[in-house]
Amino acid sequence: MDDLKKRDYTLILDKSGSMSTMIQGLTRSRWDIAQESTLALARKCEQFDPDGITVYVFSNKFKRYDDVTSSKVDDIFLENDPSGSTDLASVLKDATENYFDRKNKGQSKEGETILVITDGEPDDKRKVFETIIAASQKMERDAELGITFIQVGNDSGAKKFLDAIDNDLQGVGAKFDICDTVTMDDLADRSLAEVLLAAVND
Repeated sequence: MDDLKKRDYTLILDKSGSMSTMIQGLTRSRWDIAQESTLALARKCEQFDPDGITVYVFSNKFKRYDDVTSSKVDDIFLENDPSGSTDLASVLKDATENYFDRKNKGQSKEGETILVITDGEPDDKRKVFETIIAASQKMERDAELGITFIQVGNDSGAKKFLDAIDNDLQGVGAKFDICDTVTMDDLADRSLAEVLLAAVND
């Protein structure tokens, strides 16, 4: 728990149109699952960071919510519905630059964990790679910034992209291997909320 207190947490939620897809065997959509998971994460983080977490929602543009506690999660989902495309690069750039800006001002903790919930391929895969590589170049140590991508749904293109993010970054110029990915296959019997919490505890 002490290590958890030393980090800040940012959650990035894909709200592209495909997130409204109903999950096979369930009466809930991917977006519903994302809401439940956000609430679980916010509650967990409140135990060691009463200021709350940073939450982004994105499609072809993004919006950032600072200091999100569990009581604010419902409001975010009331304001947002799935629509649009998947401009992941822009929101990742804002999230990583936000961390380094706070770090330079002495306002960050010892590290940052960014959790990305997405269901499809991004609009510009190359730009996502470039954004992550650029962030890694600013890092002073391996553990200070980590990005976990969690795929909901079973889009094969998204899985291929996330596998590349997980395995190939250092081969194309990243200073550190800062990305992990989790797919629906990896989830097995665990809920998305449980996977998020596991990523926080990792």
